Amino acid sequence: MKVVLYIGHHKVGSTALQSFFAQNWHSFATRGILYPSVEAMGAARNLKSLIDGANPPRLQSTVVREPHNALAFAMLSDAKGGEMPPYQQGLPELEEMWRYVDQQITMLKPETLVLCSEVMSNFGKAAPELIDVLKTKFKGAEIEIYCALRAPDQYLASWHGQRLKLGHQVEPLSGKAALQYRKGVHFDYAGMLRPWLAAFPQAKFHIRNYADILVTGGAVEDFLAQTGLECPDPSPIKGAANPSLPYATYEIMRRANYALSRDDQQKLRNHMTRERMRKRLPPNKDIELFGEDVRRKLYKSFAPIHQEISDIAGVSEFFPGLESMLQTNPVAEADVVGEALNKVNLTWERSLLPRSVRLYLWKCTYRQWFGRN
Repeated sequence: MKVVLYIGHHKVGSTALQSFFAQNWHSFATRGILYPSVEAMGAARNLKSLIDGANPPRLQSTVVREPHNALAFAMLSDAKGGEMPPYQQGLPELEEMWRYVDQQITMLKPETLVLCSEVMSNFGKAAPELIDVLKTKFKGAEIEIYCALRAPDQYLASWHGQRLKLGHQVEPLSGKAALQYRKGVHFDYAGMLRPWLAAFPQAKFHIRNYADILVTGGAVEDFLAQTGLECPDPSPIKGAANPSLPYATYEIMRRANYALSRDDQQKLRNHMTRERMRKRLPPNKDIELFGEDVRRKLYKSFAPIHQEISDIAGVSEFFPGLESMLQTNPVAEADVVGEALNKVNLTWERSLLPRSVRLYLWKCTYRQWFGRN
């Protein structure tokens, strides 16, 4: 059996890839490719897809779409004693999850097993022994490992937005937040990969630049091309799998995570990730989130990491033109907050927001217009 491990990174199309495998479970399974579930809802949905065939049921929940994130979070929780995220509750114990996976392998006898989780990118830094767990679990299998990496300034901007969507209380990237990422997996890509390379010296690694992935067509197209997996006549995924907050709304959402309840935060996030909202705001590429000084420090810190990643990948420059990290975008984040607030307040959907959220937006607008911070 061949085992293909997608180990991340975050914010490089992993949700789209997971959605694709979950949506097309039946098509893959009939071709000897198993994307295993880890709990009852996912197993039931897969059984239903066998009946429905070309018209599989909708992906009902995060755990059905991203079962291996649940597995990876459970592995981390078991190893480090931490709690599962709020959106990964009510799941079986880790041992039971593995029993689900093992039973599917035993009964279906796949030629290829696919485990796809950006959460596994955390293993190397947080709990490298978990990589050895996977090595033991799949002893004797042919291993392929796929990892997508994004230019660090673009990645940090996107990951920071994901944290805001999750309700994290953070500082602005132009302050301490960006520099605090430097020691972790969200910046030290080489440190993230080293334990995997050490544990699987014979594995085939696909270490991909996200810019090249986009040229290929996206996360799904590149993953299938690199691993040689096939899915004829796939069922399409409608809409963005993981819509991002527009950069212009970051400061609004950042403050909301301190000021609003979790339920109100979620309603505001849903409001600001609508595609029609994005079209009303300045494009992300024009907005500067870091500032010149932070960019310079990030570039200096990333230089030796970039050299190591380039050596691992066997190329002269893994991120060609990395010096662009030093270039600031034309519009400062602080200069678009007022415009973003106006756009949020002027949309008719605002009337559907709870009164507490509308009051929060009004207070932010008042302070922005009159300089009361």
